[in-house]
Amino acid sequence: MADRFRITLAQLNPVVGDLEGNAAKAFAAWEQGREAGADMVALPEMFITGYNTQDLIMKPVFHCAAMAAVEELAKQCAEGPALAIGGPWAEDDSLFNAYLILKGGRITSKVLKHHLPNETVFDEVRLYDSGPLGGPYSVGNSRIGSPICEDSWHPDVAETLEETGAEFLLIPNGSPYFRDKYDVRLNHMVARVVETGLPLIYLNMVGGQDDQVFDGATFGLNPGGELAFRMPVFDEAVAHVDLERGDEGWRIVPAEIVPQPDAWEQDYRAMVESLRDYMGKTGFKKALLGLSGGVDSALVAAIAVDAIGAENVRCVMLPSEYTSQASLDDAEAVAKALGVHYDFVPISESRAAVTDTLAPLFAGHEVDLTEENIQSRLRGVLLMAISNKFGEMLLTTGNKSEVAVGYATIYGDMNGGYNPIKDLYKTRVFETCRWRNANHRDWMMGPVGEVIRPSVIDKPPSAELREDQKDSDSLPDYPVLDGILEILVDQDGSVADCVAAGYDEQDVRKVEHLVYVSEYKRFQSSPGTRLTSRAFWLDRRYPIVNRWRDRG
Repeated sequence: MADRFRITLAQLNPVVGDLEGNAAKAFAAWEQGREAGADMVALPEMFITGYNTQDLIMKPVFHCAAMAAVEELAKQCAEGPALAIGGPWAEDDSLFNAYLILKGGRITSKVLKHHLPNETVFDEVRLYDSGPLGGPYSVGNSRIGSPICEDSWHPDVAETLEETGAEFLLIPNGSPYFRDKYDVRLNHMVARVVETGLPLIYLNMVGGQDDQVFDGATFGLNPGGELAFRMPVFDEAVAHVDLERGDEGWRIVPAEIVPQPDAWEQDYRAMVESLRDYMGKTGFKKALLGLSGGVDSALVAAIAVDAIGAENVRCVMLPSEYTSQASLDDAEAVAKALGVHYDFVPISESRAAVTDTLAPLFAGHEVDLTEENIQSRLRGVLLMAISNKFGEMLLTTGNKSEVAVGYATIYGDMNGGYNPIKDLYKTRVFETCRWRNANHRDWMMGPVGEVIRPSVIDKPPSAELREDQKDSDSLPDYPVLDGILEILVDQDGSVADCVAAGYDEQDVRKVEHLVYVSEYKRFQSSPGTRLTSRAFWLDRRYPIVNRWRDRG
């Protein structure tokens, strides 16, 4: 029997729906494995279709085309190592999330996912049928068990595989990022290793898909839970990993353990990668945004430049009579530091024209939020016109604190195709700006050094829609607001929980009310990068019409 087994791990970035392109990536990885003398080449969960497909996978013409693409790939890879690839499989009026083993020109084994995740961003119970608990498959003289993603978070699948003769575990994943997710994965996988006594390889994909970002960080564990290797986060990578068989069975030969960046860097990288892929996969080459002189738009501008390059980003200042000189100076300084195209488009004349048009209708009514919102909506109209004229995707710049309480104007500053900071609370926006000023990495396309000057970060936040306006006129200070929101939104806590944590009950009830009444705005908002497990979209689905309030 062979005492060495080489597996080529392809931590790659598929595109949902691009069956031909994904198959080509798989074939290229297989060729690398063949050249390296691999016994097997492995790709992540649902790689042939891309992931997460949502309801697209239920369309028969689509999943049949995906199955045909895998069968054609098997023929291409007939002479050489086995190829393992995730994809749909339909049989007997059932549709499965499957892991398909290709060898000798055909599909030789099918693993069908048993545990279907049905929380956060996943709806697999409504998409797929549950496969049976099964045994391992053979590649050469080795018996391999492949729990598919969620299957590895439960003990029964891995234990069944071990009991039926699996010699090591290869786990294909489409596991999206949220802050500190790696530690969660690692703890689950160590438990599987301890329970089964088998080496384990956790293979994850990379790349952005709508709000989700897949962060890679593929790793291997030997019995006892010792980390044998780790691949990079967020980067596409192909690695050739060896296992050796001794008296006690297979062990992963130790290899490079790529360092893990801290949470601040990973959040920023996630925002950059999600925007880069959202634009690249939808066909947009250039982006624009309204640059107000405030911290949110400055951070989005930096993310955009790091994602697609300064030459592809347009920033537009749209001042009114309420825009301060400090904001004008700060916006221009950020634009210059980033090296972007910068336009100056005053809105005072347009605002006056709209106000004059409405004056007969509004006669006898006090000036209120209506007039403030006219300014925001005018900016939205002008930015969308620029977007249409030049084919540039408009970016939205509202942070999670504002998205949570509706501190934004629908059809105004909420206009846009993507919002990279949608899941980043305001207090983290400030710190992320400081982090970007102090750090630069090879994956950033923007300049080294300070790109958001301190005056942008340190001044009191304001929408500047009226004289001397500050955000704190309408909302609790951001440390208080974010603390309340973390309990109500991220932890699903109650008013009593917030009060017990030291927050004023009146503030808490005001914030809770704003969260609920803003649901209709979030329903119409652009997608944005998911950084937590309670992001506003698929993670948290609430009714728009809702009279319930926590009365304690």
